[in-house]
Amino acid sequence: MLQKIFLLAFYVLAFTGLQASSHREAPLIANDPLADNVDLYAFRSPDNPDFITIIATYVPLQLPHGGPNYYSFGTNIRYEIHIDNDASKPGDEITYRFTFSQMNEDPTTFFNVRLGKQNLKTTYRLEVSRDGGLSFTTVITEGIVPPNNIGARSISGGAGLNTNYASLMSGAIQTTNNGMKVFCGPSDDPFFVDLGGVFDLGNLPRQNGKPRDGIACLNVSTIALQIPIFALRKEGVGAPTNILDPNYVIGVWASASRPQIRTLSAGSESFSGDFVQVSRLGMPLTNEAVIPIGFKDYWNGLTPYQEIADTLLDGFFFNPELALYMDDRLFGTAVPAMSKLRIQTASLQGFDFGYGKDGLYGLKGNPALNGTALDDAIFGTLLLPGPGKARSVDLWPAFHTGVPNVPPYQLATGKNGNPLAAGKPFINNFLPNGGDMLRLNMAVPVTPRNDPKFSSLGLIQAAVLGLTDPQFANTNIEFIPNMDGFPNGRRLEDDVTRIELQAVAGVVLAAIGLWYDDYTAGGPNPVTPNLINVLTYTTGVEENDADFGTSFPYVAEPWSGDGECGGKLISGLQNPGGGIIGLERPKVSLVNFPNPVSSNTTFRINSIVDTKVKLTLNSQDGKTIMELNNQSFGIGDSQFTVDLSNIPAGIYFATATSLDGRIAAYTKVIKI
Repeated sequence: MLQKIFLLAFYVLAFTGLQASSHREAPLIANDPLADNVDLYAFRSPDNPDFITIIATYVPLQLPHGGPNYYSFGTNIRYEIHIDNDASKPGDEITYRFTFSQMNEDPTTFFNVRLGKQNLKTTYRLEVSRDGGLSFTTVITEGIVPPNNIGARSISGGAGLNTNYASLMSGAIQTTNNGMKVFCGPSDDPFFVDLGGVFDLGNLPRQNGKPRDGIACLNVSTIALQIPIFALRKEGVGAPTNILDPNYVIGVWASASRPQIRTLSAGSESFSGDFVQVSRLGMPLTNEAVIPIGFKDYWNGLTPYQEIADTLLDGFFFNPELALYMDDRLFGTAVPAMSKLRIQTASLQGFDFGYGKDGLYGLKGNPALNGTALDDAIFGTLLLPGPGKARSVDLWPAFHTGVPNVPPYQLATGKNGNPLAAGKPFINNFLPNGGDMLRLNMAVPVTPRNDPKFSSLGLIQAAVLGLTDPQFANTNIEFIPNMDGFPNGRRLEDDVTRIELQAVAGVVLAAIGLWYDDYTAGGPNPVTPNLINVLTYTTGVEENDADFGTSFPYVAEPWSGDGECGGKLISGLQNPGGGIIGLERPKVSLVNFPNPVSSNTTFRINSIVDTKVKLTLNSQDGKTIMELNNQSFGIGDSQFTVDLSNIPAGIYFATATSLDGRIAAYTKVIKI
């Protein structure tokens, strides 16, 4: 079992996926959205690198105008975030358990918010276990969950809560005795993908029409933790020895559990019995795009530690279904959108990683494997278990162990054409315990989000830099930008759908020296057209529909029910065939940079229509600090710089209002 996890060689990058990360991924959980895991993120905090941020989202595809009973966290559900930091001990070392309660402050109204009172007002209890779940200690008793962002009258109006949503979010952040910060509440869904294209038989990017973010304008229920590294690391270890210190690797997974028995009566329900896990999530897309429909509910009920013992599931990783559509010998030509993604079928003129093929099994018993992870005396019985298991050396371990810093799982730099040789040390997030988790090495430094080399391609881009950039193209252990990106944990910005599709297409095999078919062994340049095709592949949707925050909890505010994402604007005109003509609301986005700002900041407005807007800067108490009237902006980006050196430090809100008086967009400005 210990060996079974050592595998994950470089292929924590590999992850077969097409889809929203875990939105309605299994038949049973699709009927229970309040308990449905959506996404999981784990990354070293960019503005506070002594802390790790873990974000678990639940309740998928929430319409911002979906009242009067808006989605929230469910009662009678245990939402848990699990941490494994020691492979020598079975199971989790740390568990964070959240349970939620609700009350009606004013049951005489059908409105969710009225005259300062909330209905379905939600609070939470946070308990922590550090003994494998045997006992729990309560650290927060009545944490605040902000209400849904219903609309301007409900949030900022005098007949509502008389505040602004940024204040509601910041006011909901709790800090515990050890410095951990906690936030629970609605937010924009930070994931991004063209769902319509994905489900239309893999039309990604769309061959006809523009790609569309299928998660745009939708909200989720978010649990966010910012935890000191000292509270997460393995017991008994001190400062890291280097940026690949194996003692600083953690595994993270999230789950939801319900009582076993639900009893319905007239107008009410009750729950009893033991809690049963009904949903879980570690790596994005596992249950959606790897596990077939007949096993999805079964997979949701397993822990990662039970999963690793179930060899029945292994076959879905040895030969993932997506590989069928990246091989022209099979169904590749039937999915033209993915024509750039082609798996190696004759890598180095000898190795076929196509569906059902042997991969590296042809090397079984070859003396060239001696001393590598593929040696039977080491882990070869697991990595090369038999013929017909094409992805046993990359995709299968990617879901179970993390990447070890051992040959052959190092970058091709310094290998001199031999993929089995030692190369450039690149990543070590190897944690041989359990199955599907996000694995993160907490010793790896942060890539600043404003670094010119920051990339949403995570480890894929780090590998490119490690192979091609003279600054990093050596065999020393050193930090390469984006080594802190997916799948070494997962940052909010990481384009996991694109990364995983590239990985299924074999880009990680190429990174360690198993180049594409159009490269001849010993040739001058392994960066061939096939490799370039995979690296330049895009799904068409590469970033979130809202800007992430620069400080905890980092997620964007939830979309408003009466804002630009609150449904279509009805013109009131009747069309000749009857019915009402629906016109999309003009979209205008507003950002500023730098932010935080000490003196000058530049506001950028992006519009899909010619329009005029009024830009207003307000303080937190609503006072107008600055106003620019009737600025004209054409289609595309327009920007202008404003001197804020004379205003005091604090948090301000810039609002772009369209000429007809409707709020088009706003952004938070931090003055330092």
